[in-house]
Amino acid sequence: MHNRTYTLSIQRLSTEAAIASVQSIPTGLTLLEAQRRLDEHGPNLVQELPREPMWRRFCKEFVQFFSLILWAAAGLAFLAEWIDPGQGMAKIGYAIVVVILVSGVFSFWQEYRVEHTLAALRRLLPEQVKTLREGAVMQLAAEQLVPGDIVLLEQGDNVPADCRLLEAFSVRVNNAALSGESIPQTRDAQACETTDPLRCKNIVLAGTAIVSGQARALVFATSMGTEFGRIAHLTQAAGQPASPLRQQLAYLSRLIAGIAIGIGILFFAVGRLIGVSFWHDFMLAIGIVVAMVPEGLLPTLTLALVLTTQRMARRNVLVRYLPSVEALGSTTVICTDKTGTLTQNCMTVKRLLLGDVLQGLTAFEPGENIVQIYRPAFVTAGLCHDLKQTERDGSTLLLGDPMEIALVDMAQRALPQLPAYPRLDEIPFDAERMRVSTIHAMPDGVTLYCKGALEAVLPLCSGILTNGPTQRLEREGRERIVAAEAAMAGQGLRVLALAYRAVPPECKREQLECDLVFAGLVGLEDPPRPEVPEAIRRCREAGVKVIMVTGDHPRTAQSIAREIGLVQLQNTPVITGEQLSGLSLTQLMLALDAPEIIFARVGADQKQRIVEALKQKKHVVAVTGDGVNDAPALKSAHIGIAMGIAGTDVAKAAADMVLLDDNFASIVHGIEEGRAVFENIRRFLTYVLVHNVAELVPFLGFALFKIPLALTPIQALAIDMGTDSLTALGLGVERPSPRAMSRPPRPRDEKLMNRPLALRAYLFLGLIEAAAAMAAFFFVLLAGGWQYGQPLTSETALYIRATTASLSAIIVLQIVNVFLCRSASRSIFATGILGNPLLIAGVASEIVLLVAINYTPWGNLMLGTLPIAGAVWLFIAPFAVGMLSLEELRKWIVRSTSPETKHES
Repeated sequence: MHNRTYTLSIQRLSTEAAIASVQSIPTGLTLLEAQRRLDEHGPNLVQELPREPMWRRFCKEFVQFFSLILWAAAGLAFLAEWIDPGQGMAKIGYAIVVVILVSGVFSFWQEYRVEHTLAALRRLLPEQVKTLREGAVMQLAAEQLVPGDIVLLEQGDNVPADCRLLEAFSVRVNNAALSGESIPQTRDAQACETTDPLRCKNIVLAGTAIVSGQARALVFATSMGTEFGRIAHLTQAAGQPASPLRQQLAYLSRLIAGIAIGIGILFFAVGRLIGVSFWHDFMLAIGIVVAMVPEGLLPTLTLALVLTTQRMARRNVLVRYLPSVEALGSTTVICTDKTGTLTQNCMTVKRLLLGDVLQGLTAFEPGENIVQIYRPAFVTAGLCHDLKQTERDGSTLLLGDPMEIALVDMAQRALPQLPAYPRLDEIPFDAERMRVSTIHAMPDGVTLYCKGALEAVLPLCSGILTNGPTQRLEREGRERIVAAEAAMAGQGLRVLALAYRAVPPECKREQLECDLVFAGLVGLEDPPRPEVPEAIRRCREAGVKVIMVTGDHPRTAQSIAREIGLVQLQNTPVITGEQLSGLSLTQLMLALDAPEIIFARVGADQKQRIVEALKQKKHVVAVTGDGVNDAPALKSAHIGIAMGIAGTDVAKAAADMVLLDDNFASIVHGIEEGRAVFENIRRFLTYVLVHNVAELVPFLGFALFKIPLALTPIQALAIDMGTDSLTALGLGVERPSPRAMSRPPRPRDEKLMNRPLALRAYLFLGLIEAAAAMAAFFFVLLAGGWQYGQPLTSETALYIRATTASLSAIIVLQIVNVFLCRSASRSIFATGILGNPLLIAGVASEIVLLVAINYTPWGNLMLGTLPIAGAVWLFIAPFAVGMLSLEELRKWIVRSTSPETKHES
């Protein structure tokens, strides 16, 4: 990218030479030249990630593999209607087309709605920038900036483009969006030799923020030429892995299609062997294929995922891509950022050393005596800062460096009545001095207050504040202060020294910072979120490995990791970005075998490399991030999780999910919900396949034994798309099992429809239900005087009542079956019949529809039914009881022979 070419040279030049290198002048570009460059370079906007046109994304919802199977089934139904009109096959075809359209529109609408929600969160580059053109300062839209422009930046501004500083006054910049490092970095206008734009002292980059100071800066790169744009390009180049659910559904679709077509061909061949006419045989084969395809599976799956995503949204997880719900449940490794995800993204005072080193390291507990004795330390923290105040919602807020905000907050809690003593002068912070001093008119005279790095402040101190008179600071005292600072730093704290002095009259400026009195040390940290340790524990219990991947200092990362329980071993490896760059892929994969590992000071491409290595190790990888630097890894991972509050636009666009509260604990809730999704799909898949067998057997009896067709095609479709829809959906949104997070992630190669599920659905529950349906059919026929071999037309009342009985038997047994399918191993007395309102509503609607099908004129007309006698219901009831009893017996045998299944879902 061409910004790197600039960065390799422009930072080495003097300010005058830097301006000349981009053919600009100190008074700014002329309006004519600026317009020419805008036409040449284009607007200063990060290009949108390449996306398919809306119409194509909409159309793709209707050509997924399972949708293609349904299109084929609809086509066969229309073909059958054309060959043999009046059999109701056209109604089936139209109904299947409606199913495909509704499912596709609903899935597209969900993702479209989420994108609009994300659009409301986008606040990335500043809208207006103070720009110098033709010697005048004007407000310009950030997108109008061009290389060669000179911009004016101050505290609170976002940097609109990659810039070389020309003048800098106490400038510090937060690079977290690009580097992941939360500690503000100092910047100045001096030439430097560093080639890394993130470390170069005179470079500020697009997407970062000025936390203190003022600057005049030269724009040298805009749009995709910025470092921001370079990382966005990495994101575009990253491939999107297929989600485990998409892979499973593709396999399931092929399997169901193969079974349906195979059975259809088999019975077509049998029909030809026994002399059935070609067209009659062909119609029978079509009926078998259509009966074997679960038309209700696709809409049920789509609706179940949508309802699950809505439940996850209530737990602060916004899902952009429906299949990623289940992918999160399959996760084996989470690569998480630190700042704002594991921590609160706000600095707080963690430790204090007040004056006399004999006080030792103590947690800050404000009390009257300690505050009065060490009042100068708190006054220093409260007055020596560069913060600005603003009013918002009736309260006063401080803007600027989070560390300074934390110090002022501490001082205000200790000294709530501390006045804003007039500031007379300031000696600003810079990278060489590593300290800042402010001079104030105090009631007892002019006083200087100083804070900064201990190595910069301690040599200037000649005295130390104690609980008595100020004492001279001797060598032994200095050593103890240094030891205390090292102990704080060892805990991952950011340590600042506080000092002060009374300024004598006529004191020269260069002598102001002399003979200071050492007031104390302050250790600050970005504290962990209180929910995170429990979330880490639950991940460990669930067999999910959590790896911290951060741009922060290794010592800080290790300290936070140990505090939240992410690290428990004594010698956990901490690999820095520099060390990572020296590792081969094999070495990295071996390093990832460690039970605990931390990556610190890593760059965007390195984070992506870690993800790719984990994927090669056959892990299902989830990645969290908020910065532009996280976007390539978010795109490469199986499941990318962006931060909704602190996250950048690029990160959100690359992610599959967005955490609305930026909280790691919400990921654990998402994993729990995702694990439930896989089991729920199995539940309603079992439920659907059972009635598919009951629909198939009448066709087989018709083909093999010349039995009248016990269930008409339109009645079979009424079960798929009508009576069973809401109950199947209820199974699809069962809440996670209490033990969902007590089991390891499911094996990656575990299929949705495995052998136990197929045997249970097809050869056990399905055959019981089919037997009930055929028995009810024959019960009505025989009671009406029918004899085997006697022909029946579809208009005969006896035949219509017999098919109604068969349909009713299937629906009644499906009402029982829905409660049996809540668990493959637990008893119905353990799972209960309550606890799932949608399931109860589904059963209620199924009963209402059953009554309507039997006893209302419109139900009779639509489905070709007639009312059945009470004796038929009494005949069906024992089959329902028998199905319940046999399934309970099977579950008891499973629990007895496999104790580990006792608590499974």
